[in-house]
Amino acid sequence: MSTPPLVSYRHGGLVCTDHTLDVPLDHRTPGSGTLGLFAREVVAEGREHEDLPRLLWLQGGPGGRAERPNAAGAWLRRALEGHRVVLMDQRGTGRSAPVDRRTLARFGSDHAAAAGHLGHFRADSIVRDAELLRRHLQGDRPWSVLGQSFGGFATLTYLSLAPEGLSQAYITGGLPTLTGHADDVYRAAYARTLAHNERYFARYPGDQALAAAVAAHLDAHDVRMPTGERLTVRRFQTLGITFGTSAKFDSLHYLLETAFTDGAAGPELTDTFLRGVEATVSFAERPLYAALHEPIYAQGARATDWSAHRIREEFPAFDAAPGTPLRFTGEMVYPWQFEEDPALVPLRGAAGILAARTDWPALYDLDRLAANEVPVVAAVYHDDMYVDREHSLATADAVRGLRTWVSRDHAHDGVRADGAVLDRLLAMARGDI
Repeated sequence: MSTPPLVSYRHGGLVCTDHTLDVPLDHRTPGSGTLGLFAREVVAEGREHEDLPRLLWLQGGPGGRAERPNAAGAWLRRALEGHRVVLMDQRGTGRSAPVDRRTLARFGSDHAAAAGHLGHFRADSIVRDAELLRRHLQGDRPWSVLGQSFGGFATLTYLSLAPEGLSQAYITGGLPTLTGHADDVYRAAYARTLAHNERYFARYPGDQALAAAVAAHLDAHDVRMPTGERLTVRRFQTLGITFGTSAKFDSLHYLLETAFTDGAAGPELTDTFLRGVEATVSFAERPLYAALHEPIYAQGARATDWSAHRIREEFPAFDAAPGTPLRFTGEMVYPWQFEEDPALVPLRGAAGILAARTDWPALYDLDRLAANEVPVVAAVYHDDMYVDREHSLATADAVRGLRTWVSRDHAHDGVRADGAVLDRLLAMARGDI
């Protein structure tokens, strides 16, 4: 397939150029087919003809497309002061061969084939895609990478598989456990999520009774969201995923205040409330996140086996039992969501096969990381709800030369919320800090 002509446009002081190329579905198997990879290169207007170094942005997720220039976080303007920024849609997202119930429909009832396909959308494949993109854009010259959240996980895989492609690595809220099982990840995550519940209800004590009233109403009534799907108590509880970022921590409060209205037969949940809930709990825009959220931790012969679902039994505070305070869950994916969310129902069979898989390739090369020569700096957020601080610091100790900054002042979205986060990492890389 020939490479299409470049498309460039300007807006808001930015010059954007779109790039596309074909990459193998399975980088280890020639002839496995190809996927279309999309990336958008952004440079500050007036500097488009300068030979600026490129910085690859690796988005969080899994299953999240790269930020668009008109809605990017605070980090982008800071990065553009000295770089061309490459916003690559990771495979399966955005304009890079998106994966959803429609594109997977070609597998029909062959859930094993669909699961095999989804197995090629983890960090190892993303890194190999990035290497092809780097060579496409600049030949053998290395570039730097900024990995946020899951993008940081992928950066550790990059340092394991292709460190020669990197001149510098910046990581924010994304130092994963290198050897831990998904059970270890979720056991720590449940404890942190409970702590964030306590912070939330300390800020909004009146919401405890209101959340309980919503749960009781859902338990007693067949409540349908605007899309027609039922809102259950356990699905309502997943709204706690908003507790992990500074931008959304308060959003549940302002959603709950719209919850009830006086209906013809008594109190009813408002359309405003139900629409807001649906927008948060639906996986329609990011089904790959649900399908791969546990497999991103899988290595070797041990299955994930619906880890978050199993480990939840160790934390009865989330049981939503009558007469006990309701607690919201966080960044966990459960098998029942593949029954209740229409966007996930067609992926149910494949997700079950992925949960049982026992032949996952390694994502990290411990020896290579121990001998790392690429300069790496990382922001670790002290109270990060999504990525465990102790796991992150243990990983930092395992990567030669990796320097950390532990911040108590930022949540998981710190690099998006405050340009000073990237500014500090750049200063650390220069040796100024």
